[in-house]
Amino acid sequence: MTTSAFSTLPLSTAQLDNLAQLGYSAMTPIQEQSLPLILAGRDLIAQAKTGSGKTAAFGLGILHRLNPERRGVQALVICPTRELSEQVAVELRRLARAAGNIKILTLTGGAPAKPQIESLAHGAHIVVGTPGRLLDLMDREVLDLGTVHTLVLDEADRMVDMGFFADVVDIANACPVERQTLLFSATYPDTISRDADRLLHQPEMIQVDTVHDDDQIRQHFYEVEEARRFQAAALLLQHFQPESALLFCNTKAACAELAAYLTHEGFSALALHGDKEQRDRDDVLAQFTNHSCNVLVATDVAARGLDIPLLPMVMNVELAREASVHTHRIGRTGRMQEKGVALSLCSPEERHVAARIEKHQNEALDWQALPRPKAGSRPTRAPMITLLVLGGKKAKLRPGDLLGALTGDGGLTREQVGKIHITDQVSFVALDRDIARRVFPRLSNILIKGKKQRMKLL
Repeated sequence: MTTSAFSTLPLSTAQLDNLAQLGYSAMTPIQEQSLPLILAGRDLIAQAKTGSGKTAAFGLGILHRLNPERRGVQALVICPTRELSEQVAVELRRLARAAGNIKILTLTGGAPAKPQIESLAHGAHIVVGTPGRLLDLMDREVLDLGTVHTLVLDEADRMVDMGFFADVVDIANACPVERQTLLFSATYPDTISRDADRLLHQPEMIQVDTVHDDDQIRQHFYEVEEARRFQAAALLLQHFQPESALLFCNTKAACAELAAYLTHEGFSALALHGDKEQRDRDDVLAQFTNHSCNVLVATDVAARGLDIPLLPMVMNVELAREASVHTHRIGRTGRMQEKGVALSLCSPEERHVAARIEKHQNEALDWQALPRPKAGSRPTRAPMITLLVLGGKKAKLRPGDLLGALTGDGGLTREQVGKIHITDQVSFVALDRDIARRVFPRLSNILIKGKKQRMKLL
């Protein structure tokens, strides 16, 4: 038996069986180093790259101490973004399957507060949320943190970057002094280290894989003239033909311009940046994760908290100014046991930025010549189109209801329907691109749970 086996930990048989069913065969390095400390009740500062398995690490710790019979919020996870909060909550629910009736509630901005307040009134064992909404609900005196025994600060450095770490400290101060506090961060800026003494009690500090393994992520750098940056990005996408790719720009304007350029060139590209309304952000992310769009162009702020599995390529169309941000960006690919490719474009004026990245990685950068265009090649189109149904969980819709209606009265085969994602208000259904527009008139007239639902193709 290896030391990386979950069975070496003091976890229940039911939880070990659940982990096996979820495909957790062995602990990742962050789990192997942190879980014994977490399960022993120690406070922890863990510095680890994105995709290292940290959610399962603190999730198992939370569930190990949780008492389903006890009322009140027992664990609080603070995240920088709504998207990360939802991803964390989904993973916690998967891990909690072995523990009975555990209620996990997501409290974030960008969504109406009233339904969240109503859900809180029915009680929750675990709350996952963003600082702004948590403080708002505390001010309204509907969120009581007096029974919290485990506090998790996830992606703490992102919360510093986004300017609300002071809010995190205020929320932490509303929790009991006698608690376990776990802080996870890809980097460890001075702002965090100054506050850590107040937030944590004699914490253990571990550092795992803060620079990515070359065997996991293959990096290439390309020198390009500033005026040819967008053309180079399109050329590399056409050359590598990734199933999906996340492209980074440093400004909202560059994101919008690059997405428009790539769309004009025949790619299925969308932009994600801070000027978009939350509803539009949800639409874009749903299309990217269900393969209706295979190129997502984003700023660092917009991409924070996005947990996109099986992302084969990341491209830095503009280099990140900070080497630690570069590490965070490329960590979106090559997650867990998957391999990935990270491409970076660098103008002659940015050579000093590349030098900082090289020093941070303590390894020479791999500079390549841009590939030659392939004669007659065309951009790879996303295989799906998203059907937006204007009804969700509040309308009691479930994935089976949508699939049954689409393959019944809708006349589609099971293979023509892709991922189905249901939110409180709307549902996103991926349909085969070859048939989506042709069958839409028929689909818009079918009954779902005995009722005609308004829908449109995104």
